[in-house]
Amino acid sequence: MGTGTQASDILRAEAAERILVLDGAMGTSLQTWKLDEAGYCGRRLAGHDRPLQGNNDILNLTRPDIVADIHRGFLQAGADIIETNTFNATAIAQADYGTENLVAEINRAGAEIARLVVDEANKLRPSRPRFVAGALGPTNRTASLSPDVADPGFRNVTFDDLVAAYRQAAEALVDGGVDFLLIETVFDTLNAKAAIFACSELADERGVEIPVVISGTITDRSGRTLSGQTVEAFWYSIRHAEPLAAGLNCALGADQLRAHIAELGRYADTLVIAYPNAGLPNEMGSYDETPCETASHIREWAESGLVNIVGGCCGTTPEHIREIATAVAGLPPRPIPEIPPAMRLSGLEGFRFAS
Repeated sequence: MGTGTQASDILRAEAAERILVLDGAMGTSLQTWKLDEAGYCGRRLAGHDRPLQGNNDILNLTRPDIVADIHRGFLQAGADIIETNTFNATAIAQADYGTENLVAEINRAGAEIARLVVDEANKLRPSRPRFVAGALGPTNRTASLSPDVADPGFRNVTFDDLVAAYRQAAEALVDGGVDFLLIETVFDTLNAKAAIFACSELADERGVEIPVVISGTITDRSGRTLSGQTVEAFWYSIRHAEPLAAGLNCALGADQLRAHIAELGRYADTLVIAYPNAGLPNEMGSYDETPCETASHIREWAESGLVNIVGGCCGTTPEHIREIATAVAGLPPRPIPEIPPAMRLSGLEGFRFAS
């Protein structure tokens, strides 16, 4: 398929018939390979002047076979949507590894790997189309908050910096053949607005539609993002982008995330996507919630008519996705509501955020 109106129309048609399933955690899957520094560097980056172990995105260049194998595992488990391995593939995030010069290549390769694997699956079963989501993570900097508690007004990144970084990544993902762009794990909505602007600017310049899905992160039980927004405020901050889907992921397990997903559904006149962690992390930072436990929570979401797209974030394995896919099979998707005019933001329909 590839980015554009056709892909978004097909996805909407599929989502009207059934609950779609997103894949699980790339990081958890990579941990099973137990790669050392040499494993991350491969031949391509042997002798690189900074450690690369833990830079999962670089594996698109050094071990594309592993990335493809993980994508196939999630497809075999029942995933309808595969995320590219590009969560940290912006110049801002890759600067920590001294690989910012490889960002365009990392993103394009990530998209091409996922596209190849998804196209293989679609040829085997053309009656059930699968999709490629181009992942755009939050970066490791925030435009709304100071990294220095002694200087609240200080920022270590500008809006324009973020736009440039997201634009570079988005362009390479589109060139690599993604079906839509996924602006995910949003803890600072100003960062997300930079990503939205970059995607919109790219679409305008190319004269094509580039569908976006936007997923925020509730960082604790207060029900707010790290930059302080409620779920309602988050939605109205991104609604101008007319996202193909909007939702929440990461930080919380399904049990803790449920109320926030239900709240989003009160306002969102689009598809709702949700992909929680496998519970809350334990003392060692690992995730103990079993696939059956996660799937049980998500089945209740589906039975309550809360979701259109579900999947897994941190700690979720192909087995989690298999159980989730089984749990929601045959259950109707959330109907997209007509939001009462009183709940809309008057005068902002079609508004485009600009720097």
